[in-house]
Amino acid sequence: MDSLQLFLDRFRARGEAETIWLKEIFGFISEHLCPELSEPAPLAADDAVTGVCADQLSVCLVRKLQENMAVTHVLPVSYRPVSVSGLLSLQHLACVSNPSWTTNQQRAWEKEAELSLPGHLALPRVNLLLIGCLREGPAGEWRLTDASGSVRCECLSPSPLWLNRPVFLPHWNYIPHNAPGQNQEVRGYVELIGSPALLCPDLEQGLAARPGEGAGLSRAVGVREAAGLLDNRTRGQRISVFGLVGSVCPQLVVAGTTFFCFWLTDESHTVRVLVKDISRQWWTQCVYVGLSVCVTALRVCVLRGWRGNNILCVTEQSELHTNYTHTDTLLDTPPPLVMSHVDNEDCEEVEPETDKAGLRMKKSRVISYQGTVTQVVSDGAGLYVIDRKVGLCLAYQPATRRKLRAGDSVELHHVHFLYRPCPDFPPSMLCTCLRSSLRVTAFSRVGGAPPPDSEGLPRLLLEKNTGVSEYLWTCHVSSQLAHSLVPSLLKQQSVSALSWKLMESVWRRGRGGRRDIYSEMLDEPHTCPLSQYSTDPAVHQYLSVSVLIGSLHSECWSSVSLSSLLPPGGSSLSRSQLNTALAWSCRTLTSALRDGPRTGDALGRRPLLVGLLELPTQTSEPTVQLRDATGAVACVVTETSREGGQRAAFNTAWIGCLVCVEQFTMVTERFLQSDFPSYQHLNQDKYITHKHCRVYLQFSLDHLHILSPSVAMATHLGQRGEELGGDVTERKQTVEEEEMEGATTAGRKRRKASVTVTTGPVGGGFRPCVSLVIRVEQKEGVVQKVQGVGLTHCFSVRAAVVGPVVSWGRDPKNGPVTDRETETEREDKVVLVLSGGSARWFPLLQPGCFYRLTAPNTQDPSVLIGRGVSGQGGVELHTDPTLQVRSNWRLHTLTRQPLQALSPTVLSVSEVLDSRSDMVCFQARVCDRISLSDRTSSTAAGVCAGVRLTVWDQTGRTLQVYLDLSHTLYPSGLLPGNTLLLSGFQRRVSRSGGVYCRSLPVSCVTVMSLGDTSSVRPPPAPMMHLGVWAVGREQSGIVGRVRGHVVCFLFLQLQWSCSLCGSLYLQTCSSSQCPSTSSVFQSKAKLVIDDGTGEAHVWFSGALVPPLLGLADSKWEGLQRALRVRGHVRVYPRGRSLVCDSDDPLLHFLLCLCSSDVVCRQLSLTCRKPNQQRSEEMKRFSRGERDFMTRVTPPLQLTCLHLEAV
Repeated sequence: MDSLQLFLDRFRARGEAETIWLKEIFGFISEHLCPELSEPAPLAADDAVTGVCADQLSVCLVRKLQENMAVTHVLPVSYRPVSVSGLLSLQHLACVSNPSWTTNQQRAWEKEAELSLPGHLALPRVNLLLIGCLREGPAGEWRLTDASGSVRCECLSPSPLWLNRPVFLPHWNYIPHNAPGQNQEVRGYVELIGSPALLCPDLEQGLAARPGEGAGLSRAVGVREAAGLLDNRTRGQRISVFGLVGSVCPQLVVAGTTFFCFWLTDESHTVRVLVKDISRQWWTQCVYVGLSVCVTALRVCVLRGWRGNNILCVTEQSELHTNYTHTDTLLDTPPPLVMSHVDNEDCEEVEPETDKAGLRMKKSRVISYQGTVTQVVSDGAGLYVIDRKVGLCLAYQPATRRKLRAGDSVELHHVHFLYRPCPDFPPSMLCTCLRSSLRVTAFSRVGGAPPPDSEGLPRLLLEKNTGVSEYLWTCHVSSQLAHSLVPSLLKQQSVSALSWKLMESVWRRGRGGRRDIYSEMLDEPHTCPLSQYSTDPAVHQYLSVSVLIGSLHSECWSSVSLSSLLPPGGSSLSRSQLNTALAWSCRTLTSALRDGPRTGDALGRRPLLVGLLELPTQTSEPTVQLRDATGAVACVVTETSREGGQRAAFNTAWIGCLVCVEQFTMVTERFLQSDFPSYQHLNQDKYITHKHCRVYLQFSLDHLHILSPSVAMATHLGQRGEELGGDVTERKQTVEEEEMEGATTAGRKRRKASVTVTTGPVGGGFRPCVSLVIRVEQKEGVVQKVQGVGLTHCFSVRAAVVGPVVSWGRDPKNGPVTDRETETEREDKVVLVLSGGSARWFPLLQPGCFYRLTAPNTQDPSVLIGRGVSGQGGVELHTDPTLQVRSNWRLHTLTRQPLQALSPTVLSVSEVLDSRSDMVCFQARVCDRISLSDRTSSTAAGVCAGVRLTVWDQTGRTLQVYLDLSHTLYPSGLLPGNTLLLSGFQRRVSRSGGVYCRSLPVSCVTVMSLGDTSSVRPPPAPMMHLGVWAVGREQSGIVGRVRGHVVCFLFLQLQWSCSLCGSLYLQTCSSSQCPSTSSVFQSKAKLVIDDGTGEAHVWFSGALVPPLLGLADSKWEGLQRALRVRGHVRVYPRGRSLVCDSDDPLLHFLLCLCSSDVVCRQLSLTCRKPNQQRSEEMKRFSRGERDFMTRVTPPLQLTCLHLEAV
């Protein structure tokens, strides 16, 4: 009778299905398991194992199945055996198998798994039987093998007795790896839950009995005796040591040698054991902290590179015995204390220390911890979250074969506890070093794909050896960049290198010292890179462009109250003054955020931006933009000139560069159309007809970090002699950039390329072009013209032609100027007209700079030769020739000027005031601005009809400039504190004799330098003597400081006025035609002040009157209430009241107040002299019967702007 029939006779099949199933089991064992056992057995295998026949293994398998089944009288015909190769090739989803489950048990298991991790699904169940032989794999891994192949097998607490045994896995998970490019051997792995069922008949009784082992175990010594033998090394001596495992170091590969170490401890002593034998590397899964073991045949050796020298080393004869109990000595060492939660209240260890570099440093604590992985932050970076509140970083250990999965239960020993090392991660962080032990105590029961990996970061950490705070910040930024730059600007594999480059640019810290791996694993006391860490709660916070814009828009109106937008004394403004003051306001935030982080604010820390600088062709305003994959934001940019001062950006090489913006100002301009009757109605939104805002950035190009230079920037830096070796980026060239490849080959070879920036379609080959070198002399402003069915941007530039048109085989870009480009006998002029797509060059074309204008895909020089302008009747006008710049032409800044540039004449404010020219070009700093609304028509800009700027220079003299925005674009950067270049403005003189300027369609406004827009303080006004000021005609219209004594009070008026028409307001408006029901309190005063050189009449109004009278806020409010019924009062301290009788108590109070020492005191005033003072006038005097006529010089009239008591 054959073996199959004998096998079938052992089990009485209850039908054809069970018979077929039994035959399938027998055939599977014969085909896949028996050939594996018939091969030459490893040294660890028993001869009995190799001699087991198929019927014995099949019988044992069926019995093990019946033992695990809930119903033993029925065979599990629904379960089919699967080979290892079949599992790897056919099972593409993670799954679980357990034949012992009933349906209710499975449902309870799934429910419990999904409740423990909301948002995850339990592993699906499959009816598969996994049978094979456990073997030792490469690098110490365990593998389940059969005749068809092998698969990596992860075990929770494997026993050395399982190795090389035929087993059946009663409960297991299969986790496939779907990463592309991996071969079948590493495509997936099996997780063994619990212990396997050994298929060797009657093998369990004698598993521990092996020849020669009894003698080794009987001579085993404790840890104390072994520690003594380390000092007395005897050649050829072999010892056996038993003890508790105190620490298990991770497996390392150094110079091709794989090894790991573990510690054995007792009550007071420890010894280190080095496992270097390649055939014993599988021990790394068998030993764990707290396990009682006995290791035989150890020898004492010297470990070079470790100052401790002597160490116990495993030999080829060594054996590992787990769960060992010595016959004479009980191992009563208590297990290590393990924490299962962390309280943040107990996390602050000591006050942070400060090192020499000014960094705040803390010392970590070494603890043990157990918990459940609840989130996989990044597999490749080794970042996880345990118990939803504790972070875990495994980056300082070598990467493990099995990545942790959400739902894994882990046990950590000798792990470093850090509190708030990085604000982007949980406050409590656990970090493992080379001394730390990580053990999975229970496999996850849920599935789910891990997030995108950052595999390059641990490799960079190994090379650079930076601190844990820097590494955590880099990992967070890497995950953010993957969303904001990929795929439109960056490839996924380049994110890690770019993040590291960004960290080095921002943190600016040197490379860490070299890690001593032996000291880190074996020394006591323990030191490692995690022993100390830096803390900085205000570390930079990376933001995408869309998040930044969204945050600024959301906080535009919520962060401000309308009353705070009014000037001092805003409660006394009339209706028109109130709404005009609210029409425009500005909120600026610097990237430094001096006010500190705010809870719940997206800008709570110093923001950091990464994006591509570009000149978009389709935008509402020709401006430089910073763009990433989420959005774009307009930018007002400046840079340093050759002379060292700030000027408007002019270098086109910045376009196309991937940059990091660290120092910048976020500007939010608010535009409000309202009709508030008075100050008291500001809390009623019904009076707001329209409101919106615009957001942009201000920064200097000198503060940018170039992460990936454009080809033109690489050429520019090469001309400056700067080394590009520190750049780790490599761009994907556009069609235009590839033409310049030969000129920048040397610079590219110096770069360590690992980042690819995508900026456009890729093309190749040499493309002909023609170019012309020009020097810009004058630039006009951008206007909107009708073209086709819509409006288009247009502006013109007057330039000098430096040389002839030159033909090229490929685009020279911003390369050095050749001699043939400057061969000319005379300098011609040309007017460049840029419209549509070519108008994008507006922000980078600046007077006095040289540019190379390039027309691609042509060898015809005539395309760059200007044409004459024809008038009516075909008559050619005597003007400069005009050249229409096409949208595909490019302009490149030539920083090495071929000729001496002629600086345009730029005036100051004082020179404009004293000038006689009608057209002026001047530079000034903005100190104030007011929006001029046109309520009768909508403006082209959609924000306001015009702007009135008040500008000043270092002399303190001011000038008002009116900008008409009805047909031009609304320019960015018109903020107090910024310095502007205003060219092509018309100088006008008002009826009162004051000088002002207004814009024309050709006028151009350029931001030359950026100031602190949050607190604009003009230079202190000069100290003036009244006697000199009164006779100086040229000193009219300026602001000066006066210090003198109040001689007398001339006039005081307090009045409740109608907020709409300004008439007297009693209970209602005194004007019968005015429907207003709101009023404002207004005050005005005039006094005489004397400084010893002369006298002046000084006018005070609004918020300056209460401090002049010395009245506190409560008394001033009481005075307003007292006048509510009367409406107004006029007081002439040197005469009598025109309204009230002299016995009026209020009048008496005010007369006494104006004559008291409180008012007649020493004052320091900042005043403005009106532009037009009255000249000498005839005045009549009567003496008796005679009348006299004489010329009298009127007193100096001043208006007080600021009041200070002396």
